[in-house]
Amino acid sequence: MPLHRIFIAVEILDRSVIEKLSRVIKDIVSTGADVKPVEEENLHITIRFIGEVEERIVAQVCEILKQIKHTPFQIHISGLGAFPNIEKPRVIWAGVLEGSRELTAIHDSVEKELRKIGIPPDREEFVPHLTLARVKSGRGLNTLVKFIKLAQNIDFGLVAVDKVVLKESFLTPRGPIYKNLCEVRLG
Repeated sequence: MPLHRIFIAVEILDRSVIEKLSRVIKDIVSTGADVKPVEEENLHITIRFIGEVEERIVAQVCEILKQIKHTPFQIHISGLGAFPNIEKPRVIWAGVLEGSRELTAIHDSVEKELRKIGIPPDREEFVPHLTLARVKSGRGLNTLVKFIKLAQNIDFGLVAVDKVVLKESFLTPRGPIYKNLCEVRLG
């Protein structure tokens, strides 16, 4: 039986915010650091990465999403940072100022339901963020770290969140390709 590599996400659809994020991604690449940038069409906030599961689990996760009780809200995307930290970046991200509490509430309610269907608990603490690039090696790291520090307070704008999406990820040599499996409107 084929497995599906799935995750729950909030999509970023506001054109002006996407354009600002894309400009910063280009700036990150132009530092000369060895990074893999996120494609513009793949920008999202992961609520919960689930991993490879059977078809029946996909259907159960869609049912869990339909039970989300949350009204639409706004998120304010602002700031640049890195995991595990700015001095040793592996993942470069844009932060979520406003709306972080709401995203965490959705994550926590979904997390509780996922455990009931046998999905192991999330290994990491949930920190709402938007991945912009992944660092592949130490090449150009000093320039990249300087850029992140200079751009720590950058403001990308507000995004309306009115739905949550279950996505499937297909890994390719050029990067992941995402397909929406189900989406649930908030409200």
